Amino acid sequence: MPTDLLFYAAAVPAVILVGLSKGGLGGAFALMGVPIMALVMPPVQAAAIMLPIMIVMDMFSLWVWRKHWDPATLWVMLPGAVIGVGIGWLTASMVSAGLIRLVVGIIAILFVCRFAYDRYRTHKGNLAPPQPQNRVKGTFWATISGFTSFVTHAGGPPFQVYTLPLRLDPKTYTGTSTRYFAIVNAIKLVPYFALGQFDASNLKTSALLLPLAPLATLSGAWVIKRMHPEIFYPLMYLMITVTSIKLVADGINALMG
Repeated sequence: MPTDLLFYAAAVPAVILVGLSKGGLGGAFALMGVPIMALVMPPVQAAAIMLPIMIVMDMFSLWVWRKHWDPATLWVMLPGAVIGVGIGWLTASMVSAGLIRLVVGIIAILFVCRFAYDRYRTHKGNLAPPQPQNRVKGTFWATISGFTSFVTHAGGPPFQVYTLPLRLDPKTYTGTSTRYFAIVNAIKLVPYFALGQFDASNLKTSALLLPLAPLATLSGAWVIKRMHPEIFYPLMYLMITVTSIKLVADGINALMG
């Protein structure tokens, strides 16, 4: 179990950022968690330590957003997410995490560019009308989300590619996202154990960092519950942009390293 100050100097901010994201403040914060911890330890170990903490955060998020969610979106996306996690499990030893980060980052950047183009095309800055549920698109993006969540903890951008155009109420969107990733993270526990990514040392380290989880998660939820849609959606797209840049940079660095 890590005991040096350098480890905790990286781990504490990482857990806080992930908790703020779990509270509803966008996927960019969550994406930074494992890379920050990976500065002082192997990335696989960092992901293994973070997953139990994320599950505890999910529990608090589920309670905070228990009245806000969209069953139709979950019904469309969860089967694909399960498939994606299964693919990630089966190909865990063959797939390059760097390549996956690069591909997901490029997809998310193209998605943001489309959003910017739609805004420009209206000439008035109006948001595009809400899109209807589409099982084919939902299953496709959820499969990618489940896969990238398993491989790199980066399931947020593919999830957002499908869900943001639905234009759900911010609270409904956040509650739906919370339930979706709580279920995905719980499913990931089984293959993570099977692949030997949990051991006593990592679990003890997770337990030491757990007290930070509820504080950060509830803080993120407090902010989102007071945010208007006119601010929420531009912020989400900004978060996707930051996330995408980070993913592309990490992917290129990994492939060139």
